Amino acid sequence: MRAISGLWRWRDNPLRRATDLAEAWLALAALLLILVVVPVTGSLIGGLAQGALQESVREQRASRHMVTASVVRKLDGTPLDVDPEAATGRTMRTRVVADWTAPDGTVHQGPVMTSLDTPQPGDRFRMWTDEQGHTVARPLDSATAATHAVLAGFGAALLAAGLIEGGRRLIVWRMVRRRYARWDQAWDKAGPDWGRTGTGS
Repeated sequence: MRAISGLWRWRDNPLRRATDLAEAWLALAALLLILVVVPVTGSLIGGLAQGALQESVREQRASRHMVTASVVRKLDGTPLDVDPEAATGRTMRTRVVADWTAPDGTVHQGPVMTSLDTPQPGDRFRMWTDEQGHTVARPLDSATAATHAVLAGFGAALLAAGLIEGGRRLIVWRMVRRRYARWDQAWDKAGPDWGRTGTGS
């Protein structure tokens, strides 16, 4: 709105300089670019991120399997860890040695994390593995992928707006510096005696 009012204010003003009008036009162009380019950029990047993330969701669901493991023993001397993939991020997990059978039928044993409060030998719990039985993280779900895509689109829109506004400010800064340089040149031409009484008479 300031750009439009600036253009209107300078429209017929006899004190208008070319740079004043150029700054007003530049502000209007930046405003129009922000109104058009920012939403398009956000939706385009968000759509691309959504497609890539949903493809990743499908791949992870196809390659990761939930299996049942049984506790062999609790690993002593290991502190409880926080599960970074839990919904609240505060689910405590304990390291244990466990046995499990992979989707390909092979039997595995090794240290894993469990959400059991007090794991005892023989306790059973569910965990994620790949086809060969190696432990993997829980597959990404569609809702989380969609949230990440929205955040990516929003971030891209903010970046586009910042670049446009930063470009406008850089151009205005250069215009102001050029204006000051012209003033300095005009002042130098006026001479050091400008304004003294009796000069030039």
